[in-house]
Amino acid sequence: MKILVCDPVSPKGISLLEQRPEFQVVVLPKRLSEAELLPVVQDAVALVVRSETKVTKAVIEAAKQLRVVGRAGVGVDNVDVEAATQRGVVVMNTPGGNTISTAELTFAMILSLARKVPQAHASMSAGKWDRKQFQGAELAGKTLGVLGLGRIGSEAIWIQESHKDPA
Repeated sequence: MKILVCDPVSPKGISLLEQRPEFQVVVLPKRLSEAELLPVVQDAVALVVRSETKVTKAVIEAAKQLRVVGRAGVGVDNVDVEAATQRGVVVMNTPGGNTISTAELTFAMILSLARKVPQAHASMSAGKWDRKQFQGAELAGKTLGVLGLGRIGSEAIWIQESHKDPA
């Protein structure tokens, strides 16, 4: 069964697919336009995409053996779900796949801004340095307000709560 990986995805994920002897995993070297993709998908049973590749009605119709489109990410706005449904093709995504990474990045950005890291970097890159300008603010004892408690907001709260000083 040919699995076509159309967009860059984690090597760990590709490795998991390659461990199955019944799968022939083909990783495309670059993003293909719809016209370039049409002949390549003809014998694909599965497509793995992120947000770059557009799985249009024409792509779905050209992929005569297609059973599943896996979107490595939250949405499926780059997949014609209606056309897939009409052909009996399952469309799935990975909504929680990057939740922890995104919550952690949120904290990294908060710290970066509080400690004036972007400004300090720009100053250093310009060959200047006035360290008193870049002392920033300590976050210890401060309250963080999170607007929206979806997956990422909830995870950010959990990270913050789980790292509180027990004293």
